[in-house]
Amino acid sequence: MDTDLSLEFLRVVERAAIACAQTMGQGDRPRSDQMAVESMRRDMDALPIDGTVVIGEGERDEAPMLYIGERVGQAHLDAGAGRKHPKVDIAVDPLEGTNLCAMGAPGAISVLAASGPGGLLHAPDLFMEKLIVGPRSKNSVDLDAPVADNLKAIATCLDRDVEDLVVVVMDRPRHERLIADIRTAGARIRLITDGDLSAGITAAVVGSGVHAVMGIGGAPEGVLTAAAMRCLNGEIFGRLVMRKPEDERRCHEMGIADVRRVFRAADLASGENIIFAATGVTDSTLMKGVRFFGDGIRTSSLVMQTTPHLIRFIDSIYVQDGQDVRIRF
Repeated sequence: MDTDLSLEFLRVVERAAIACAQTMGQGDRPRSDQMAVESMRRDMDALPIDGTVVIGEGERDEAPMLYIGERVGQAHLDAGAGRKHPKVDIAVDPLEGTNLCAMGAPGAISVLAASGPGGLLHAPDLFMEKLIVGPRSKNSVDLDAPVADNLKAIATCLDRDVEDLVVVVMDRPRHERLIADIRTAGARIRLITDGDLSAGITAAVVGSGVHAVMGIGGAPEGVLTAAAMRCLNGEIFGRLVMRKPEDERRCHEMGIADVRRVFRAADLASGENIIFAATGVTDSTLMKGVRFFGDGIRTSSLVMQTTPHLIRFIDSIYVQDGQDVRIRF
């Protein structure tokens, strides 16, 4: 993937965010997701790539598009025309935080990651144990260490007290013990209802007020988080959760031999050239949500890549046609 496609992918996530933001707060979760998926799928075919979806919507959400293995981009439309396009593996979550968008709550984003062939793990749609930290803590924590030990290590790396730390945890019954352990250790907790990918990104950004993300979430989101960590120099530790024998079989079918392996960012997103793009649907710590005004639409996005190593925060205004259009700061 030698071509710089980052701004092409930016347009895809921007338009998907705009599409689903029109349903924000309407309480219609399936429609919010549908709007994002249809927009992203449509715009993918305009990209000058030979793309394959390696993490997508199909398996979990029963979506008719952006399913694992689907071909996207101009290459399959140009079949027989003799044109060559770069081969790209793509991981997508057209609307991460579907419930957040439907309820008008903070933290919903539209996101994708891309790499050359084989650069993103083909993760099954299972749960994954996760520990996400920033650059200064990444070599001092362990997924299997007691919670208190990891918090002490993070605090030491950041030259803080444990009581100064903020840990993001999804508000789920499965995390009752984890939450109790964090509170016993003295750290503070920010509970979220959805969107651990967005939270994971903030853990790797200095000044976000988040120092770690802990708990069990989706494995596909873990791969997307890993792509972001590759760009931000943060780290994710992840291990797939086997709940039934069928889960282990699915892992083996997708090429994962050791189902107890602890993956790190470079394992989940191993490509030399990683691109990560996300646009806010609703407001979050790093990005504002889509804003509609009389003369246009404004978006806030994060676009990152490893080669060259570049991180961009981008505001875009989609301007309506007209003689009296006014652009607001």
